[in-house]
Amino acid sequence: MHEHTSDIPEDSATLTGAVADLMPQAISDLTELVSYRSVQDPAVEDPEQCRLAAEWVRERLVELGLADTALVRTPDGSDAVIGHYEGPPGAQRVLLYAHYDVQPAPAEGWRTDPFTLTFADGRYYGRGAADCKGSVVSHLTALRALRAVRGADPADPDPYPVSLTVVIEGSEEQGTAGLEQYVAAHPEEFSADVILIQDTGNVKVGQPTLTTALRGMVDVTVRVESLAGQLHSGAFGGAAPDALAALIAMLASLKDDRGNTTIDGLDATGTWPGAPYDEAAFRADARMLESAEVTGSGTVADMLWARPAVTVLGIDAPAVVGSVPAIQPSAAARVSLRVPPGVDTDDAAEKLQAHLRRAAPWGVRVATELAGQGSAFGARTDTEAFALLKQALTDAFGTPTITSGQGGSIPLTAALASAQPDASIVMLGLSDPASQMHAANESVHPGELENMAAAVAMFLQRLGERGITADTAGRVPRSR
Repeated sequence: MHEHTSDIPEDSATLTGAVADLMPQAISDLTELVSYRSVQDPAVEDPEQCRLAAEWVRERLVELGLADTALVRTPDGSDAVIGHYEGPPGAQRVLLYAHYDVQPAPAEGWRTDPFTLTFADGRYYGRGAADCKGSVVSHLTALRALRAVRGADPADPDPYPVSLTVVIEGSEEQGTAGLEQYVAAHPEEFSADVILIQDTGNVKVGQPTLTTALRGMVDVTVRVESLAGQLHSGAFGGAAPDALAALIAMLASLKDDRGNTTIDGLDATGTWPGAPYDEAAFRADARMLESAEVTGSGTVADMLWARPAVTVLGIDAPAVVGSVPAIQPSAAARVSLRVPPGVDTDDAAEKLQAHLRRAAPWGVRVATELAGQGSAFGARTDTEAFALLKQALTDAFGTPTITSGQGGSIPLTAALASAQPDASIVMLGLSDPASQMHAANESVHPGELENMAAAVAMFLQRLGERGITADTAGRVPRSR
């Protein structure tokens, strides 16, 4: 994977070689972690699976010298794994983040067992392989590589050149804000000079990418009622208000005929200031049908990273198979709204719910419920940490690092930014367009895991070599 090692500094080549030697163990780790059906929803999977996955992560961190590691129960009832390591006196503190919980993985559509890591066509398939168990393993591999290299020097008693806080979340995919609430209540536990949020990815395999913008998220459930019970569509159709038809009309009002989001009072004209996203590449990445059109009146980058986007995630209505000729008395839908940095999610949630109520026809009864939300985030790119990580990625991957936006949401990022406003927060990860996160046949490319682990190890080593800074010289070590 590393034909370019002769072109990078000697210390980095050493770390790259250490990571390469550790890849069999990394794949073994990923196999074990993927096997836990850690969906944080008791209606889908046994909650014990999440506890077992969390405990597996805790044990690995303790083995790596983070003896101060524990499972922390967050307000939503999930377990976050939080570990700490005190580095050399005056060392900067780095927080490494990932999550062990995953999206549900119904067997339909999968070519392999979702919870059995399977190698095929150059990739490893399994739920969480890219999002985000692969990143957990990447963190572990980076730390192992540092221990292997630094342990070879008897003059250096510290296995890590920086202080560490490792946070592995257990409910990121459910959007229940458990860890965000915990961060707000215990900001001192998340003190850091640098925070690496490893839950995004590269624009393509082999192209190191730092994410500088995340959209915020609002999830709303809307319920419509119009009748006391079902009515025969022949006897009453045409005059009786159909709740399902009303819901369809309401949902249709959220977009115009070009596919632009049209929520009353929500600006949908933003433009992306960074590098563009080639439309042909996007069509291939999205696996669009030849006849399908890219939606929206802006560029692909505008629509993904600078404008709100509304999606109907699910509808409660009779299935086609087994349906009867009846007018529906009630119907419901789950609606997701993504908003760009600069848009307040509280305000966006109010606007979405108000729009749905106003769009309801025929006097039907409408109830909306906010099911979850997370703030948008824009990263600083002028910090020393950003520059160091950008160069480390370039050296590990053997090609210049680029920056991009991320259409998805990572609510914890904004919570950490609020709790630690002086920290340099950078986002990266293992996914690429072929990873199919949240979909069937999720996968990770082994080169992404290997190169990302090497890059993070290089970054930590180089940050430690900076020594005591003016900002950290007087900082008191974290206490619990």
